[in-house]
Amino acid sequence: MNDDLAALGARIDRTNELLQRMLAEVAKTPSTHAIFVDAGYLYAAAGRLVAGTEDRRAFDLDAEGLIDALIDRARQIFADSRLLRVYWYDGARRRIHTAEQQSIAELPDVKVRLGNLNANNQQKGVDSLIRSDLESLARHRAISDAALLGGDEDLVSAVEAAQGYGARVHLWGIEAPEGRNQAEPLLWEVDSQRTLDLEFFKPYVTRRTAAAYEATAGTRPTREDVRFVGAQIAAKWLASRGREALVELLPGHPYLPGSVDQDLLVEAEGLLQYSLRGQADLRRALRDGFWDHLQAQY
Repeated sequence: MNDDLAALGARIDRTNELLQRMLAEVAKTPSTHAIFVDAGYLYAAAGRLVAGTEDRRAFDLDAEGLIDALIDRARQIFADSRLLRVYWYDGARRRIHTAEQQSIAELPDVKVRLGNLNANNQQKGVDSLIRSDLESLARHRAISDAALLGGDEDLVSAVEAAQGYGARVHLWGIEAPEGRNQAEPLLWEVDSQRTLDLEFFKPYVTRRTAAAYEATAGTRPTREDVRFVGAQIAAKWLASRGREALVELLPGHPYLPGSVDQDLLVEAEGLLQYSLRGQADLRRALRDGFWDHLQAQY
């Protein structure tokens, strides 16, 4: 009997030792977060908030700048976590990328997932894509936190699926001019809620005018032209802000804070007399020129 108890005690001690090792390994594993964007909700809510309309044809969305701003916000909220990627869910006829969707898909750290767009321009299948990705990533422990920008009640099942595997889901919403633009059952299910306000979206949503169309009609500059302009603006920025501001900016490379990125875009478009909205390759060249000059001065 004593021998049996001793053997049992030894097995328990061994099990406890293995559990402690496992917990120690888990503790060393960095947290990971991902951002899930329902583009249908984003365009409708941000368009209504900034441009006064949900009609995508009536305004331009600087998706690249906005995605960078969302990444910056997530970095602030999940300070001890690394970004897996941004998932961008939208609809398209026969799931064929539009030019805008293709430029978004080419951005670093961004995965575009497309549902169908029916004859009434309604998205179909997007919610199921979100659920599939959320559940899969949570089940495989690929993420510990999910920031979900959306408002449809159909997303409740996606939230529950991810939570069932231990992930925390944080709902991000867009300020509504009046009332709410997110379903209450969705608000009840998530682990936390945040609302992004008018000031957050104003730099990235521009109502279209005749002048806006004319701005895109000029000769397209080369990447080198844009890169050079980026370096010019960086020199001006450094002269006005000083090295202390540079030291604060460098750790964020290759991302720029939303306000700096927006100022860079506006000034570059003025110098080039050409709109860079939706021009992902030229936007990257602009940032490359800006960063190259600053890093050379450090």
